Amino acid sequence: MKAIFMGTPEFAIPSFEALYESDFEIALVVTQPDRPKGRGKKLSSPPVKLVALEHNIEVFQPERIKDSEAIEKIKQVKPDLIIVVAFGQILPKEILELPKYGCINVHASLLPKYRGAAPINFAIINGEKKTGVTTMYMEEGLDTGDMLLKNEVEITPEDTASTLHDKLAIAGKKTLADTLKAIINAELAPEKQDDSISNYAPIMTKELGKINWDRSAEAISNLVRGTDPWPSAYTLYDSAVLKLFAPVVLDKQSKEKPGTIIAVSSEGIDIASADYIVRIKEIQISGKKRMPVGEFLKGNVLEIGKVLGYE
Repeated sequence: MKAIFMGTPEFAIPSFEALYESDFEIALVVTQPDRPKGRGKKLSSPPVKLVALEHNIEVFQPERIKDSEAIEKIKQVKPDLIIVVAFGQILPKEILELPKYGCINVHASLLPKYRGAAPINFAIINGEKKTGVTTMYMEEGLDTGDMLLKNEVEITPEDTASTLHDKLAIAGKKTLADTLKAIINAELAPEKQDDSISNYAPIMTKELGKINWDRSAEAISNLVRGTDPWPSAYTLYDSAVLKLFAPVVLDKQSKEKPGTIIAVSSEGIDIASADYIVRIKEIQISGKKRMPVGEFLKGNVLEIGKVLGYE
């Protein structure tokens, strides 16, 4: 049985491996075009393309999957199944209706919660204690198709969007592998999503990282972790933009104005919030690399009593 795999970033690679190790033959890999990257703006290939080429699988990189030539290319393969994982383009109806076993998506949340582009980030930002991966049939709506299988993943107080991304990518491999076995054995039991309990995780923007110190310490910590590594949570120190990482909520409060620097040491920067004190252990200033606060303090001074933030 022939399958097409559609995916682009690192997150999709474990799922690619699940399909490669299954009873399906990957006849084609579809991914985004090479893009300029870095300071030199050299063309960079998507991670999924590199893995596909290592396995000697044909790669197709359409600018627009909705173009007639792209649709024709997919039709020529006559796939029994299409697997889509963080592909980055919306599939047209002609492709969705093509394969015998449908188009199946691996989504990084416990649907119907966190439909949309940034489920990993918003699960942390919103203070969830668990999230997971869902496989589902694709339809024309955004992440609204019938659910197939789920795997839960715990969110720890130390998790960032980066570490949770890696956990969910691995969970995605297992969830997809189990889904593929269920297809082969005709054991799938699709379940409709309950739209009344759904919510949406929109694409991340830089503006989302701006810290409001009038919020609770926990909410600030969640924002810092949920935007790490991108777009990063940030604040102003005088006119300098500071990106903040590695937060810890201390079990003590301050009567100072939220955003006030309470203490500075090699352990971190202690900052007042609406309730408890937030300790920031890593920092990055514009044009410099990210570093532990202790290292930053060797060449920089942070004034106790200074109020961070935007007027």
